Amino acid sequence: MKILVANLGSTSFKYRLFDMDTEQQLARGGVERIGAEQSNCFVETGGNKTELILQVPDHSVAVRKCLEQLTDPEHGCLAEAGEVAAIGFKAVHGGRYSGVQKVTHEVLDAMEEMSGVAPAHNPPYISAMRQLAEKLPDIPLVAAFETGYHQTIPPRNRNYAIPREWAEQFYVKKWGFHGASHRYIAGRMGQILNRRNLRIISCHLGGSSSLCASLDGRSVATTMGMSPQSGLPHNNRVGDFDPFALPVIIKKSGLTLEKVLARLASDSGLAGVSGTSGDCRDLEQSAAAGNEDAQLGLDIFISETRRHLGGLLVELGGADAIVFTGGIGENGKEIRKSICANLSALGVELCDSANSTVDGETRISSEQSNVQIWVVPANEEIVVARQTKALVEGE
Repeated sequence: MKILVANLGSTSFKYRLFDMDTEQQLARGGVERIGAEQSNCFVETGGNKTELILQVPDHSVAVRKCLEQLTDPEHGCLAEAGEVAAIGFKAVHGGRYSGVQKVTHEVLDAMEEMSGVAPAHNPPYISAMRQLAEKLPDIPLVAAFETGYHQTIPPRNRNYAIPREWAEQFYVKKWGFHGASHRYIAGRMGQILNRRNLRIISCHLGGSSSLCASLDGRSVATTMGMSPQSGLPHNNRVGDFDPFALPVIIKKSGLTLEKVLARLASDSGLAGVSGTSGDCRDLEQSAAAGNEDAQLGLDIFISETRRHLGGLLVELGGADAIVFTGGIGENGKEIRKSICANLSALGVELCDSANSTVDGETRISSEQSNVQIWVVPANEEIVVARQTKALVEGE
């Protein structure tokens, strides 16, 4: 069975194609600048990469172009498009629908209800899914929601201290995100340590960041809440924020609530604090050159990560492993070092030399550390492919 896993942006479509009999990745590719006069279309199979400049008006055309490349007699890896058993989407927020769902009108309507909560994520997925369902009706579409992994979080960690009817009627609760990443890390650490009964804290740090406590392979607490704007400060999204500050900002700025929320979702986070960039690599360079605002952005990010890490250590009663993943988690050696600094009293001790020479899956804790510290690149796409395969086979 061959599964295409899609990762969508408002003007992009990226994918990986898997042969699920062996879980081998057959190809990767995508289209960028969808809707522009010129779109970049690329595919990589067997180490060979081909690129085309085309006009791609929407996501359904993008999928068609990718399938054409995958079935190209010279460079493709498929005899025909019908070999693709399903397209799996790393979907974000389905509200009343979570877990793994076949894409239906009801599922799309539920995603639409949550567009205000996930404004950067849900709209492009909804638009693309509607187009694909209409124009490629023979290929099943499957949504693997990021919230699904966190369905095992107990009520005490899942509910806000708000009127009960808001949670029950409006789905206002701590949903959690980055589910595919946290699920992969929990499963992979079980394989690495050859154990199932593990206390794992996965630190998905990147343009969007969250921490998750997993016990025996199940999520029991995470840092993101109702929306992907919550938890740690992100690249350009605010993170945790006191809602009672909103009327103050509205009154003094003259902005509407919608515009304030838009700024919190796009002009805040590390970019808002630094006034320059939300990319930690840029901030580290600027801070080294004496930019105090860039240093403040890094300090806030590290401090908030440490605060939540401490809370999750208490939640689990300790940890067997702390795992870093995501763009920052895998590459930010100085940030990893700062997060783990002065935690030996909690049994967490980094090995500086291992932390400085990470290559793929690497243990970076010292021999004296009671808690193992690892860097593990997360393969979110294979998680979605497995979930999609299970749903299709179940039907």
